[in-house]
Amino acid sequence: MVTHVLFDAHAGERGALLAFVEAQRGAVRRALTGLTEEQAASRPSPSELSLSGLLKHVAETELSWLRMAQRRPNEKERTQETWGDSFRLVEGETIPEILAFWAKVSAETEEFIASVDSMDDTFPLPEAPWFPAGGQVSMRWLLLHLVEEHARHAGHADIIRESLDGRTAYELMAPDAAYAEDAPGRS
Repeated sequence: MVTHVLFDAHAGERGALLAFVEAQRGAVRRALTGLTEEQAASRPSPSELSLSGLLKHVAETELSWLRMAQRRPNEKERTQETWGDSFRLVEGETIPEILAFWAKVSAETEEFIASVDSMDDTFPLPEAPWFPAGGQVSMRWLLLHLVEEHARHAGHADIIRESLDGRTAYELMAPDAAYAEDAPGRS
């Protein structure tokens, strides 16, 4: 269950961007619907990607970008030697634990974005060959990047899920759509 605030896409730029981030989070979460831990950990193609691994990766990636924007240390920072562990569950980790971790990260992301003075506020990019030296990005860029990152992996998740049992993203969304139509306050 998602416990963080859901923003109204019509409530200005912050709300719209956060709604798009949440839509992509939901796509990743839905891909795991009804699967066992073993099914979610399986790799039905030559790729190393699994659904549970993608879940962990997007959760840790969101935390990493959040910590950069907050200019705080990342308690889950990976080294070159442990980078691969961000794509698989290890040491007794479970899908419910990763979902709970991501829900906390998501809520913290949303609270942080709500607290910044301006979407134009910036933070420095890390030193890496794929970023410009001394680069700075805005909070707006952060949210657009999270949409991009989560959407890329939501697409991977769609393909993996369909390879596992033939269920598509649209089929997995159908129960959510039915609920939304019957939700309290809707006429």
